[in-house]
Amino acid sequence: MKIRKVSCWVLRIPFTFPLVKETQHALANFVEIETDDGLKGHSLSTYPLKYGIREFINREVAPVIEGMDALRLEGIRTKLWWATARKHFMGAWNCAVSLIDIALWDIRGKALGQPVWKLLGGAHAKLPAYITFGLPRYSTEELIEVARMLVKDGQTSLKMVVAAGKHEYDEILGQTSDESILEDARRVHALRDAVGPGIELMMDANKGANFAQALKLAKLCEPCNLTWFEDPVLQGDPRLMARLRARTTIPIAAGSTATSDLLFLREYLMHEAVDYLQPNVRDIGGYTQALKAAAIAQAFNVPLAMGGNYPHMNMHLHGGVPNGGRVEFHWQGWKCVESLFDGAPPPVNGTVTLPTAPGLGFTPKAGILDLAVD
Repeated sequence: MKIRKVSCWVLRIPFTFPLVKETQHALANFVEIETDDGLKGHSLSTYPLKYGIREFINREVAPVIEGMDALRLEGIRTKLWWATARKHFMGAWNCAVSLIDIALWDIRGKALGQPVWKLLGGAHAKLPAYITFGLPRYSTEELIEVARMLVKDGQTSLKMVVAAGKHEYDEILGQTSDESILEDARRVHALRDAVGPGIELMMDANKGANFAQALKLAKLCEPCNLTWFEDPVLQGDPRLMARLRARTTIPIAAGSTATSDLLFLREYLMHEAVDYLQPNVRDIGGYTQALKAAAIAQAFNVPLAMGGNYPHMNMHLHGGVPNGGRVEFHWQGWKCVESLFDGAPPPVNGTVTLPTAPGLGFTPKAGILDLAVD
C-alpha cells in the first residue's frame, strides 16, 4: 500500500462560544493522505504557524514520502527526519509530522478494519472527559453562568484558563501580570463556590507565568481542591516546575501544546516535576511518538492526562494505553471537529465513548474544502 498523494490546506472554521454572540473563526491545518488503493487518512489541528505548516507539508514533506509504504510509520518518520529536520526538532516540523502520522494511523485503521485506539492497545473503551471553557474574556459572572450550564448538561469536570494577561493576537496565550494573577485567584474561588465541591476543577496557565506568579497563584488556590495546575511556568521549564511542585499541594500537569520532543518529557519525569504527563498527539509526533511518551510515563508510574486541544484525536491514545486518562474537550477544537466531521463522539455525563468505526472513527463531511483559504 503506497502513499499516492499528500495534501494540506488551511481551513477557516466558524464556531461560537457560549454567551458570545459574534461568530469566531479558527484557522486549522487539514491533512489528507491518499494511498494507491484508494484509502484516505485525515488529521486536523490549529497551530500558530498554520501557513508555514501547510507549505512545508505540500512542498517538502509530500515529495519525500509519496511512493512510500503507508504502513511503515517509523520508516516514514525516520526518512522525514533525515531529509528535512537535519538532526534538530523545530516547532513547525513536529506539528507537520504529527499531522502526517495521525493521518497514516487513520489509514492503518481503515486498512485493518479497526479503530486506532484498539491498534494502540485497546486498554479503555470509555474515558473520563473534562471541558475547557473558562475563557479570560468572560466576566466572573459569565464564567459562573457557563459553568452552571455545563454542569446542568451533565458535565462533571471543568478547566479554566489563568495567567493569560493581555495579548493582541490570542486571549489565551497572553503575557500575564502580577495584578492578573490576583484576579485569576478570585475567579477560581468564585467558580469553586458556584459549582460546589462535587465538580472537578483544573486551571491552565499555558506556560504563561513566571515562577513567582505561579507559586502565588498556587498558594492562593490551594483551598479550592483543584485536580491539577497545568503548564504553570514559562516555557514549561522542568526545573522550575519541580520547585513549584515541592511547594504546593496542587498536583502539577504538563507536556501538552508545543511540547514537541520526547526528551523534554523525559526531563519532566527525571526532575519529578509532574503528577500528570500530557503528551498531545498533534505536537509530540502523532501516535507513533505518543506511544513512547506513554511508555516512559508508565515506567515512572505517572498517569497520562490530555492537555492541549483536539480530543477526537487524543482520545485514541488514552483509550489505547493502560495509563490513559482524562480527555480534554477544549471548546474550540471540540466544536470545530463536530462541524467538519461525521461520527465525532461528544462528552456525555463526564465520559466519552470511543468509536468502533475503523481508523479515527469520524470522516470529513462533504464540502469541507470549501472552507480552504489561500
